[in-house]
Amino acid sequence: MGLFSKLKSVLKKTRDGIANKLNDLFAKNKLGEEFYEELEDILISSDVSVATTMEIVDEIKETAIKEKIKDKDYVINLLKQELKDTISYADPLTVKKPAIIMIVGVNGVGKTTSIGKLANKFVKEKNSVTICAGDTFRAAASDQLAVWADRAKVRIIKSDEGADSSAVVFDAISSCKAKKTDVLIVDTAGRLHVKANLMEELKKMDRVIKREYPEANFYKFIVLDATTGQNAESQVKLFNEAIGLDGIILTKLDGTAKGGFIISLSYELEIPVVYVGTGEQIDDIEDFDAEEFIEAIF
Repeated sequence: MGLFSKLKSVLKKTRDGIANKLNDLFAKNKLGEEFYEELEDILISSDVSVATTMEIVDEIKETAIKEKIKDKDYVINLLKQELKDTISYADPLTVKKPAIIMIVGVNGVGKTTSIGKLANKFVKEKNSVTICAGDTFRAAASDQLAVWADRAKVRIIKSDEGADSSAVVFDAISSCKAKKTDVLIVDTAGRLHVKANLMEELKKMDRVIKREYPEANFYKFIVLDATTGQNAESQVKLFNEAIGLDGIILTKLDGTAKGGFIISLSYELEIPVVYVGTGEQIDDIEDFDAEEFIEAIF
């Protein structure tokens, strides 16, 4: 199954929420104020933010009036293009080697699974990969990560529960430099109930990486559970303020009808989606493609 087919499958709930409602809208409404108000409602109900929705609909309305457009397909294509432009507002990102990728996010969003999938993806692209078990707080976190490392056939650097996360990162960097490893993926804790301590820990890990391996390309990706919808924005802002984020990894898109939240999130915070999970298996992660994403929800 190709990426487009996978995306169509995982985005079924979001597509049903947008495409079906659009068809109903065109069936009963000619272009006019009532049409555009309902179009706004459809986008907002798919969790595109109010501010971004209003910008998108205003652009469509302005173009339609200027061009004297009344054709349904033309308006749909206008909408698609506006959504593509909006979600592509943040500059796309390509991982360059040698790379250190720090994975952050709250507990339960799929960080461990995403790390395993990413490691496997990089191996398939002929890269040497090491995983660093930087979450030393959660019981069995490193054991769960070790299972995925084994599946991806990559090395894992870990320590005992309760160890200093930055010390584990230091050891992982030393090992990767010695072995000239292409990609180091660093897991982190996600215990937001003690967020002050967590953020200080992440800042320390960030400093260690920059100090010990300044020549590496350093990326910080947040994993977001798509079922969280617009509430994910507060998570992104929190981590972004602490360490600065470079990209987003989306998981659990198949479980929500509100996949539209990522359109406004990427636009308003200028952080691109880099990878998207498309299933439960180790191969089910893909580079994000804005055009394919938008096409998959229509």
